[in-house]
Amino acid sequence: MNIGSGCPYPANALSNFSPHPFVLDNIAIASMEGFLQSLKFDKLHIQVEVCKLVGKAAKYRGKKRNKAWKTKQTLWWNGKAYLRDSEEYHLLLVRAYRAMFDQSESFRRALVASNNAVFVHTLGSNKEEETVLTEREFCGILTSMRLLL
Repeated sequence: MNIGSGCPYPANALSNFSPHPFVLDNIAIASMEGFLQSLKFDKLHIQVEVCKLVGKAAKYRGKKRNKAWKTKQTLWWNGKAYLRDSEEYHLLLVRAYRAMFDQSESFRRALVASNNAVFVHTLGSNKEEETVLTEREFCGILTSMRLLL
């Protein structure tokens, strides 16, 4: 199943662009894309604002920060710096998806509707130095979340 916002249900509902509100570390997040793009900003007040965004609005807001984080290979959450290739960063991603899983019924319904499909994300990259979430990480986390059902 190719995950993407332009794909039919449930693939579109599993896209990071989909609005599945959740709270992580007392910060309200409107979509996973908002969370992922917020990681490019080191200032907490900007992260909070980016977390309110959904879909393309979130993507475009974070796009302006691509060079900054890629140069240092550092991302931030809630005042803390994370090296992109660190286990600690991966655990943050899993924690965010788990929070969304626990708090969003619409996200869980989409996972149920995916049955046992193998997830792919053809728009995604597998180069950690180029993206805050590789296709491998994304599809792996989605699969692990589905196992929680």
